[in-house]
Amino acid sequence: MIVKLLIDGGDMKPGPAIAQQLGPMGINMGQVISKVNEGTKEFKGMKIPVELDINEKTKEFTIKTSSPPTSELLKKELKLEKGSHKNSEFKMSNGSIEDIIKITKIKHQDMLEKDFKTAIKSVLGTCASIGILVENKNPNELIKEVVSGKFDKEINEQKTETEPEKRQKLNEYFTEIKKAQDLKLKESEKAKAEKEEKETAQKEKEAAEKKAKAEKEEKK
Repeated sequence: MIVKLLIDGGDMKPGPAIAQQLGPMGINMGQVISKVNEGTKEFKGMKIPVELDINEKTKEFTIKTSSPPTSELLKKELKLEKGSHKNSEFKMSNGSIEDIIKITKIKHQDMLEKDFKTAIKSVLGTCASIGILVENKNPNELIKEVVSGKFDKEINEQKTETEPEKRQKLNEYFTEIKKAQDLKLKESEKAKAEKEEKETAQKEKEAAEKKAKAEKEEKK
């Protein structure tokens, strides 16, 4: 029997959902948790798909762990708590092609795309969906550059380390992007507050006029 779970890497804990699935089969839950945590400890802090293949007669089991979702790997690599709520307007980070190659190497065995360069394009697509720039550009632009062969050297060498000088330049570029985003957000919030203030004032004015009119009618 196959049991599929989504657990916190290296930190699976007993709970009602797990007990409900494993309890009736008489499986040693403590043993399962111990083995799962050992097999997923390198992905601590991320959600990991886990598949248990259980022999209901012998109570023996095997564990198959998949790599975390691409978005989780990207957030961990770039030290992000979350992706962008408006990926077209607000960017969360600025990665390198080496970061993308590193994530692709981790994910590749679980991906439908068996060609490595095609897998790179898929990871870049995820970057776009959660608001991550790559090489100072929108990831969709970078996909075209990957196709054209601009990064063939890095991809063929499967280079995963970003030079410190390059990382610094990427960070400096993103710092300016973030300043502009923060200013835009501040102006947007200010405009929203002013609009709400006007609407409140208008409602209060209308209520006062309505009250005055009612009092005038009573006097008649």
